[in-house]
Amino acid sequence: MSETTPTTELTSQYIAQVASDLERNAKDQERLGAEIAALQEQLLALQHDHTVLVNIQKALGTTAAPAKSAVASEDAAVPAPRQEKVAKSEAGKQVRAKKAGAAPVSKAAKRSAAKAATAKSTKPTLVELIRGHLTGHSEPRSAAEIATTLSEAHPDRGIKATVVRTTLEGLVAKSQAQRTKQGSSVFYTAADAPAQAEAPAPEAQPAQASR
Repeated sequence: MSETTPTTELTSQYIAQVASDLERNAKDQERLGAEIAALQEQLLALQHDHTVLVNIQKALGTTAAPAKSAVASEDAAVPAPRQEKVAKSEAGKQVRAKKAGAAPVSKAAKRSAAKAATAKSTKPTLVELIRGHLTGHSEPRSAAEIATTLSEAHPDRGIKATVVRTTLEGLVAKSQAQRTKQGSSVFYTAADAPAQAEAPAPEAQPAQASR
C-alpha cells in the first residue's frame, strides 16, 4: 500500500502537468495565430498603400528606382491570382485618372465655345448701328451717307444702301427716327433731336416781319 500511494500521486502530478502544458500550448497557439493574422492584415494594407502610391507616382509622370524594386519584391511575394487582381486594379485606376485629367480640357473647350458664341451674339445689329449713327450726328443724314459711313467702319458687314434705307424707314415707323425731305432728297435724324432739326425755322421770322 505504501508503494502504490506515491506512484498514484506521481501519476496525478504528471496528468496535471500535461493538462497545464496543453492548455498553455493552446493559448500560445491562439495568441500567435492572432498576431500572425494582424501582421498579415498590416502587410496587405501596406501593399495596398504601396500600389496606390505607385499609381500616383505614375500619374505625376515620375518614377523612382526604389519604387520599381519595391514593386518587384511585392510581386514576387504576392501569389499569381493576387498579381492579376492588382494589375487589373491599376489599369482601372489609370483609366479613371486619364478620364479625370481629360475632363477639365473638355470644360475649357466648352467655355471657349461659349465665349465665342457670346461674342457673336453681342455683335451690334444693323438697327443698333444706324440708331447710334443718328444719335452721334446732329445734322440730318441721307441713307446713302449713313450706308457709306457704316461700310467704312464695318467692312466685314457688307452694308448696302437699300438695306439701310429700309431699316431707316422701319425706325421712322416705330418713332425711333425722324424723316425730313429737302426737295427730292430724304434725310433722317435721331428721334430725340427734334429741336436740332427745326433749329433754322426761327431765322425766317424776321425776314417775314420786314416785308
